[in-house]
Amino acid sequence: MPTTEEPAGPGKSETPDATGDSQTPDDRRVHRGGIAVAAAVLLACGAFVTYGVLDSDDDPADKRPTTSTAEVTYEVLGEGAADISYRGAGADKADVVTGARLPWRKTVSVPLGASPIVNVTLGEKGGTASCTLAVRGKHVQRATATGAFGRTTCGGELPTPEASAVPEGAQ
Repeated sequence: MPTTEEPAGPGKSETPDATGDSQTPDDRRVHRGGIAVAAAVLLACGAFVTYGVLDSDDDPADKRPTTSTAEVTYEVLGEGAADISYRGAGADKADVVTGARLPWRKTVSVPLGASPIVNVTLGEKGGTASCTLAVRGKHVQRATATGAFGRTTCGGELPTPEASAVPEGAQ
């Protein structure tokens, strides 16, 4: 029996293309170039992720500089009340106590390099009040205020952080 099918010509294949696209060698090069770029981008992203994972052992809180401090004790002796200002843990501003009942005492940690200071101001009734300052338990200064609105100040010096790093007896 004769067949009615015609044989495929020299330019046609016997199996149809499933994608419907016929690719030329130039098209394949473009796709290979895109794959190479995508692979390079993925490799770079992987490197950043790996760096982040390996570098995550250091906590940012651990990298903050720590400020060395010295314990400072302020004391105001006398009777009645007085206004007192002193350098506290925050070396940038003074802490103020208005109308403090005497005797008054406060121990704070002051950053090295800052100057501990306490100011005492008596009220209009006057009287007598004295301030004392001790750094790391050692007496530094004592001063007295008398009379109406009398004033006095006790101050001292703390070593710089670099000077305190030198062990005692090494000088």
